[in-house]
Amino acid sequence: MALDRAEIVHQNFLRKVPSGDLPTGRAPAGTLSKPDAVAIFRAQVLSRALDIESRAMQKAGQGFYTIGSSGHEGMAAVAAALRPTDPAFLHYRDGAFQIARSQQVPGTNVTWDMLLSFACSSEDPISGGRHKVLGSRPLMIPPQTSTIASHLPKAVGAAYSIGLCRRQKPEHQLYEDDGIAICSFGDASANHSTAQGAINSAGWTSVQSVPMPLLFVCEDNGIGISVKTPKGWIEASMQHRPGIRYFQADGLDIFETFAVAEQAAHYVRTQRKPAFLHLRTVRLYGHAGADVAASYLSKEEIEADEANDPLLHSVRLLQQSESLTLDQARTIYVETCERVSLVAAEVVRRPRLKTAKDVMQTIIPSKRPCRATNGPSEAARNAAFGSDVRAMQDPQPMAKLINWAITDLMLAHGEITVMGEDVGRKGGVYGVTQKLQTRFGADRVVDTLLDEQSILGLAIGLSGNGFIPMPEIQFLAYLHNAEDQLRGEAATLPFFSKGQFTNPMVLRIAGLGYQKGFGGHFHNENSLAVLRDIPGLILAVPSSGADAAMMLRECTRLAREEQRLVVFVEPIALYPMRDLSEPGDGGWMQVYPAPDRRISLGEVGQHGQGTDLAIVSFGNGHYLSRQVEAGLQEAGVATRIIDLRWLSPLPTSVLLEAIAPCKNVLIVDETRCSGGVAEGLMALMKEAGIRSFARHTAKDSFIATGPAYGATMPSSDSIFEAATALVGGNA
Repeated sequence: MALDRAEIVHQNFLRKVPSGDLPTGRAPAGTLSKPDAVAIFRAQVLSRALDIESRAMQKAGQGFYTIGSSGHEGMAAVAAALRPTDPAFLHYRDGAFQIARSQQVPGTNVTWDMLLSFACSSEDPISGGRHKVLGSRPLMIPPQTSTIASHLPKAVGAAYSIGLCRRQKPEHQLYEDDGIAICSFGDASANHSTAQGAINSAGWTSVQSVPMPLLFVCEDNGIGISVKTPKGWIEASMQHRPGIRYFQADGLDIFETFAVAEQAAHYVRTQRKPAFLHLRTVRLYGHAGADVAASYLSKEEIEADEANDPLLHSVRLLQQSESLTLDQARTIYVETCERVSLVAAEVVRRPRLKTAKDVMQTIIPSKRPCRATNGPSEAARNAAFGSDVRAMQDPQPMAKLINWAITDLMLAHGEITVMGEDVGRKGGVYGVTQKLQTRFGADRVVDTLLDEQSILGLAIGLSGNGFIPMPEIQFLAYLHNAEDQLRGEAATLPFFSKGQFTNPMVLRIAGLGYQKGFGGHFHNENSLAVLRDIPGLILAVPSSGADAAMMLRECTRLAREEQRLVVFVEPIALYPMRDLSEPGDGGWMQVYPAPDRRISLGEVGQHGQGTDLAIVSFGNGHYLSRQVEAGLQEAGVATRIIDLRWLSPLPTSVLLEAIAPCKNVLIVDETRCSGGVAEGLMALMKEAGIRSFARHTAKDSFIATGPAYGATMPSSDSIFEAATALVGGNA
């Protein structure tokens, strides 16, 4: 069993085909023409040859990761049944699908391109050498870096966007109006909560007669790495899902696979409803390059799969349909393997990434041209706002100003779509999205099901088709249910596609602490570490209503024009805040800023000109710091208070300029001591040579409900004590 199984499979083909020692099966039937059958076989053979070569490249130190498509070559027939403009979110074993699709698009050199990816060459046209991925912009295949179901929610979003485009066309529409989205995955991945959530979301949408042109393809090889899938599990669990039509085909039979895939695609395209195509496959070799299947499968099981090699089945079918002779099939195989080896010998000489700058070049996507807008007309604003127009002349709390800012943005940009739990009829938990659905309709303000992964997947899918989604997560703690949709999908897509595919969006999250008597740690969450840790993500936290409105406009501009992934965390405790120093003083309410005013990325706020002490904070911390300003002045401490506003990337140069005249710097951070925002700021102070600085943070604790809601976080009293101690200690 120590023999190389890939070599055994290779020799089996060379030996069995000339002698006609082929597996048995159904006779060829269906609509697949002889030329198309041969084309599918050629794609299958090329996929196999590339698998063989990628293993050889890795052994020679010229390839760096192998997870092959051998056994799953039936996906070539699925590709042939679809249009090359249908967006395809693929399983990592779908090399044959990409190859077959390339046959439909003149001018593509799929052998060269895929080998460049295997070699991690900087000339790889999809990832630029950053990852071995399937993907191609001309073939409408966004790259997937980890297809353990994480791509299914955005496929649901992409399908929804196709239907939405018929009713609300965005400026940068990518998919065709009559297109369908396809996502493929393995039988083991079907058990992942992300897959189950996405499939549930598609059915939930479908039963409400909302267009959802999506084809799920489950490639069932009966095993997930080493854990077997129970026999009949996929069929039993998927064939009766509400709102989703079930199809089944033998992926070892290209005639049957093509016929059933064609039926499924026709159903999805004409009925605008989702379908589930259950495709039987086998897995040849192990899971990946270093995996040895013999460590968990018997020799008999391995040889049984090898005897069902889909290429051997295809040769039988092609002979029976008089499409190819056995000698012609063997010749195609041998010549393809030889050609791939020759191309690989050249590919390994191509340049690779070398520097950090090279690697990081595509984290931030390029700007794109957008139609100019002068904002909404006075008539449109009056119609949308109604009686609120008069209220705009008066100071209002943050929640109201954010609502008005979203309204103005949606009036100005028809591609903005709001989605989330309870954002429509209810207007959100805190009323921030009140009246938006009445103003703009259910197409643009979407009440979703209660699943954060589906909300973010919907947003990612919409953003890939030209929309500017503005999803809402009800509470910051809920983000942890779906944070991989930001890290593993949204943020990495431009990185692994050289900016050819992007996910511009503005994710709004109600968060942070200081809510009195409500919810405890699940509704008061003061950790932002998971967001600040994602390369390329912009994180914004306003502290006042006017700032929130102007920052939200900048966030939208960043998404719309610069294709950025932006997270806008709105401090829940400040939503209704009216007073600053005394009850009834109205010191924290503000007048709605004119629609053309915004706060640029990296622009910090400053209150006061004192030089004894600079307090650097954000969100609730800024509000509390403003409360102690008068007391510090009375104590003889001339203070300036800096509102960071932008937490990732930190506005380092602007911040250092703002604090430069000050003798002392106190960082007030409502996030936790460990992993909090202050850690980066403390490092910045040290590296910049600031002599006197300190931090005052929240404890490393969850937040309690009831009277102790603020016990673990900074208060106005504790900020005053920390400030006077710092200044007094350096007097």
